[in-house]
Amino acid sequence: MAERFDTYFDRFLFRRTLARWQALADRAGAADAESLRGLRTRGRLLRRQIDRALHVAEGRLARGGEAAAIPRPLFADWTWRPELWSGPVSPPGLAAIETRAAFGSEAKLFHDCDESELTLRQVRSTGETDLAPFGVRMDVFRFDGSFLSLVLDLPDAGLQGLTSGHVVGLDVTLETERPIEIFARLNVRHGPNTEQLVRELPRGAGEAMVEFDLAYARINERRVEGAWLDLIFEGPEMNQILIRDLTMSRRPRAAL
Repeated sequence: MAERFDTYFDRFLFRRTLARWQALADRAGAADAESLRGLRTRGRLLRRQIDRALHVAEGRLARGGEAAAIPRPLFADWTWRPELWSGPVSPPGLAAIETRAAFGSEAKLFHDCDESELTLRQVRSTGETDLAPFGVRMDVFRFDGSFLSLVLDLPDAGLQGLTSGHVVGLDVTLETERPIEIFARLNVRHGPNTEQLVRELPRGAGEAMVEFDLAYARINERRVEGAWLDLIFEGPEMNQILIRDLTMSRRPRAAL
């Protein structure tokens, strides 16, 4: 049964909450510093949850209300589509991007250009076969650096119970104006160390799938603290790269 948010009790709580925050906003101009700090903390916590709800709602409404499907391998115990492909982020685009610039709450762009001629933009999916409601387009003009990578932080859900017996899968759908080498690197931080597994995406493929077998990464399973995915673009100058969809999954490794 579909979840509903418009019961009488829901509407009553909404009116009370809205009136409360309207009153707080009216009185904020005369409040002391201690009260303002408390108001700011509560407001940020509330805004974070509102932004989460709006992100999911707008992403699903972009597909007519349907939830976007995620490819799920047999026996997978975790799947994930990053927010850049699942719902709108603000701002929807960046230009003349400095290195380490954040795009949404999960992604950052890294490069070593002296003068950035890079743009990133979230675009709404319009293709009949597109599963993700949004895609990400990167335009690269003059490029005087030696590396360019889009980094995605994996959520805590993907780290819980992560062991060397897991295989992490990456499914990506992309288009480029001209062929380009693209590498995917999975990084797992455990204690003071970081293990890295690198795979090359098939060149020119619209849809590609690569896997990272953690049996080849010497991780301390009890000290896994974080993980992130690097998409590394080789020789990206004068190119447009459209990543229509990106999902990740995790499944137990088949026993030998």
